[in-house]
Amino acid sequence: MNIIVVGLSHKTATVEIREKVAFSPNVIEKPLRELVALDDIIEGIIVSTCNRVEIYATTRDIAGGIARVRRFLADYHHIPFELVDPHLYSYHSEAAIRHVFRVASSLDSMVVGEPQILGQIKTSYGYAAEYKSSGIILNRFLHKAFSVAKRVRTETKIASSAVSVAFAAVELAKKILGDLSDKTVMLIGAGEMCELAAKHFLNSGARGVMVTNRTFEKAERLAEEFGGEAVNFEEMFVHLHRADIILSSTGAPHIIIGPKDVEDVIRRRKFKPMFFIDIAVPRDIDPKVDDLESAYLFTVDDLQEIVQANLAQRNREAEKAEEIIRQEIGQFYKWLSSLEVTPTIVALRTHFDEIRRAELSRTVSGWKDLPPEAEKRLDTLTMAIMNKLLHTPTTVLKQAGQGGRVDLYVDALRQLFDLEAASDEENELELEE
Repeated sequence: MNIIVVGLSHKTATVEIREKVAFSPNVIEKPLRELVALDDIIEGIIVSTCNRVEIYATTRDIAGGIARVRRFLADYHHIPFELVDPHLYSYHSEAAIRHVFRVASSLDSMVVGEPQILGQIKTSYGYAAEYKSSGIILNRFLHKAFSVAKRVRTETKIASSAVSVAFAAVELAKKILGDLSDKTVMLIGAGEMCELAAKHFLNSGARGVMVTNRTFEKAERLAEEFGGEAVNFEEMFVHLHRADIILSSTGAPHIIIGPKDVEDVIRRRKFKPMFFIDIAVPRDIDPKVDDLESAYLFTVDDLQEIVQANLAQRNREAEKAEEIIRQEIGQFYKWLSSLEVTPTIVALRTHFDEIRRAELSRTVSGWKDLPPEAEKRLDTLTMAIMNKLLHTPTTVLKQAGQGGRVDLYVDALRQLFDLEAASDEENELELEE
């Protein structure tokens, strides 16, 4: 049995293409059932996120299985195959195992180390388990991928540093101000960056959020989303003394907070520290604010330096993660290969033994006055000959099962001797034992 992967991601396709082949979780049962109904596809899982659409499947025919899944991605969404195919990648066997382990460990993500992809794969696997499109092999495979991802996060620091400007701002605030549980954040602006920063600050324990924006309705919407307080832009300096952390990201063409404004606020706060983060371009806050006592100002360039340093650190940790994955691939592939070897050896011995018994029976039936003891010796002799003949192929097959191209040997033996494939029920029994 072979594991195959077919898909596309942010590395191979634009968002317009990814949207066309995305699957909605609300109607995932139908495509899962159609997937495993394809010829040569035995098990299947569909992973669909904003950055990737991938199908994990098992098949006996690698080339045929991959071709059918590639075609399925286009046909299911009623789009021309020629539009999708150039953006698709496919892997099989060991390369497929490596790819999924890397994806689950976020080594293939747009931001290396991000935690979301593991949860998304777990959700996709949950749907496959619910609708019974996954079986013995993919069940074991995905659980192994989850354990590999956990090991990567435990044994490396791949997710320990901020790699977005918004998160870097939060980490910097924690270093300067310490515990954020008694700190209030003021967001000047209501765009995407302010929204992301608000999430990070609140997740890090900040006490509350104030939002101000030239369009008050936008400030109200964002404040309501985070259980915060909207402030009229014209009254910003009336409330500024209440904020310990100020993050500004507006589209203003000029400075909106000057050193005199902050100096008055600092006095009102009795020189309690204030942390200013200016991620606007052009800048919202006068650089001279950083010269004031108890005021700490950081710009988007400062945060980008932190992000780049942290990305370099993550890349170093990713090398350690790759070594973990190399170790885990070998273990899983050994198990996968053993599923093919044992039933094939059993089928081979059964096939030879049936021939031996039939020929022995034919010989004995035509042999008059053959003593029972002689018949027993003939049975022993033919059994010994069969065992001698099967010793070498059995040994080679078992060795191949420990690593290497076991599928070549298995397929060759099945075709040469017309062996019956073991049933799923027998495979499951082997697995449990």
